Amino acid sequence: MSTVCIKIDGKNFTVEKGSTILNACKSAGINIPTLCYLKDVSEEGVCGVCVVEVKGAKTLQRSCITEVKDGMEIFTNTPTVREARKMNLELALAHHNIECPTCERDGNCELQDIADRVNVKTVHFADVPSFYEKDVYSPVIRDPSKCIFCERCISVCDNIQSVSALAISQRGIRTYIGAPFTHLLTDTPCVNCGQCIMNCPTGALTERDDTNKVWDALSDPDKYVVVSTAPSIRASVGEIFGLPAGTFVRGKVATALKMMGFKKVFDTNFSADLTILEETHELIERIKKEENLPIMTSCCPAWIKFLEEYYPEFIQNVSSAKSPQGMMGAIVKSYFSQQISISPDKIFHVSIMPCTAKKSEAERRETWLRDFPDVDAVITTREFGRMIKQGGIDFVNLPDSEYDNPLGNYSGAGTIFGVTGGVMEAALRTAYDLFTGKELKNIEFKPLRNFEGIRVADVEIDGLNVRIAVANTLGKARELLEAIKSGKERIHFMEVMACPGGCIGEGGQLIPTNSDIISKRAQALYSDDERSKVRKSYQNPQINELYKNFLEKPGSEIAHKLLHTHYIKRHLWEKIGKSDF
Repeated sequence: MSTVCIKIDGKNFTVEKGSTILNACKSAGINIPTLCYLKDVSEEGVCGVCVVEVKGAKTLQRSCITEVKDGMEIFTNTPTVREARKMNLELALAHHNIECPTCERDGNCELQDIADRVNVKTVHFADVPSFYEKDVYSPVIRDPSKCIFCERCISVCDNIQSVSALAISQRGIRTYIGAPFTHLLTDTPCVNCGQCIMNCPTGALTERDDTNKVWDALSDPDKYVVVSTAPSIRASVGEIFGLPAGTFVRGKVATALKMMGFKKVFDTNFSADLTILEETHELIERIKKEENLPIMTSCCPAWIKFLEEYYPEFIQNVSSAKSPQGMMGAIVKSYFSQQISISPDKIFHVSIMPCTAKKSEAERRETWLRDFPDVDAVITTREFGRMIKQGGIDFVNLPDSEYDNPLGNYSGAGTIFGVTGGVMEAALRTAYDLFTGKELKNIEFKPLRNFEGIRVADVEIDGLNVRIAVANTLGKARELLEAIKSGKERIHFMEVMACPGGCIGEGGQLIPTNSDIISKRAQALYSDDERSKVRKSYQNPQINELYKNFLEKPGSEIAHKLLHTHYIKRHLWEKIGKSDF
């Protein structure tokens, strides 16, 4: 490793050659404030909050984009530096609608934190009014009046997700960051993954708040309100209340939901097991017939919309199995409805998900059984946390309670759905046994258990070599799809999760969510799998009971009617014009 010798605030340091001043200072124990900077994602030097003095330089240097040089002398806390940081932040605040007490990000806002750190108490510039209306027509809400033009949302959408739904439009005081040419987000290829929300330092990007819709339903005596919870939230929601990342709180979640007034609390892990049965049946049939391969997972709605927009030629490759949320909705408003003798239109089904895209999935009419949705409201992990607080519930000190039957039991395979590679691992556990008639002993597929963008492996099933692939983020999914198109890769089975780490890092999770937090949440789910008495989806006794009494068998006519769907070619490029983006 090549190094250089530098001085920071009068002290000598040896740092790696090519490092930025920002990273060099961090290694020296000096944390320089930043707003626009995201390591390996957004390194544009836009905001100017990270400026430092460099001896001999005519101007202040933006530390996030300036490389160190041998003999460089850096000063991070001079009066000039402090004043420049304050001025640059005040310029950002002049564009920002300061309504902190009513903002969703109040108390968890980088802009607030930086203002406190650089000691901004007054904004000396006139407010710059926003010329644009709030965009409230999709699950991702865009408020231009709170945008500080850091461009982090653009960088994440372009560089990580390769969706490019956001751009800078107009000039001067009319500059706008959002859908190109001030379109609505619904008029773009936005997949509602919510990674722009996760990386926005202010409240300019948030999810659509559906908590009042849920509270209203709980107060309606004519509605039978049930809820189902995703695998990953049991490893993340505790963080809202100060518990360490990765604390497993499934029992507390069940107790809190019952205190809120839900009639039944179901576990989407159950329908994850159901998804595996249907998807594995489809996988085995396709491999035997050697058609529409690779089969691609359908659990992630952001991935599905990405495919419909950018790669419609692969639509026939996607499993027709609904996601676990979709299957739970269908079973609640058919099987469960019959069991309790209540008309399905009287049941109000709430789904708690880590994902903003699940809101749009619930609204897809091609997934509905009737002329009303199977899932009536979707709330994110963040929204669920707010509801717990609104209900005055002391979450940390709650006792554990159980989920309700008949849709509350799950296998260990169901719980690892929340981690990238987990759907693939869960499917392989069942596929091997059903394909060979033998029992797979070594059920943990360790090569899949990492957060690399693309993982490819070969699995032998009864003499047949099955090539599998896992893509983590949509940018990596694009790379893999291009490799398949060009013939560089020949894959049988492919899993895609849109967000870093899978569901544990999705756009409805806690802010911030970083790689360390993601790893701890993943370990919580893997530990739950290890504790489970049943670790293969097809061995879940409640799943077998459901097929025996209602669905007959995987792939049956009734299973296909209730648990499967279809996808559509979107091509918004053709509708709006690719040149607009």
